[in-house]
Amino acid sequence: MKLGAFSISLSVKDFSVSKVFYENLGFEVFGGDMEQNYLIMKDGNALVGLFQGMFEGNVLTFNPGWDENANTLAGYDDVRDIQKKLKKKGVKLESEADESTSGPAGFMVVDPDGNSVLIDQHV
Repeated sequence: MKLGAFSISLSVKDFSVSKVFYENLGFEVFGGDMEQNYLIMKDGNALVGLFQGMFEGNVLTFNPGWDENANTLAGYDDVRDIQKKLKKKGVKLESEADESTSGPAGFMVVDPDGNSVLIDQHV
């Protein structure tokens, strides 16, 4: 399966402190808006999302159809096709994409250790 760009989405307690911490590691703001309670930080190919008050815990995020610069890929597996493949393998879905639609959609699974994995397509 082609899952697209990978990032970690972190649930942060204090936006300003987290932003400065990741800037000190070499990350720069790539997207998002502090007024909307999220920032996407980037260092080379590495992406870290900072989210305050939007969800509990941290989330592994994959974006089918995007590379690490949010450019649309020429070829990718649609989120609904990925979802169907996982269902056939018996993977339990925490949330589902509407398979009768096209375009942006997402679903979530939880790995055996309790880590949330979001498959979030924007194209």
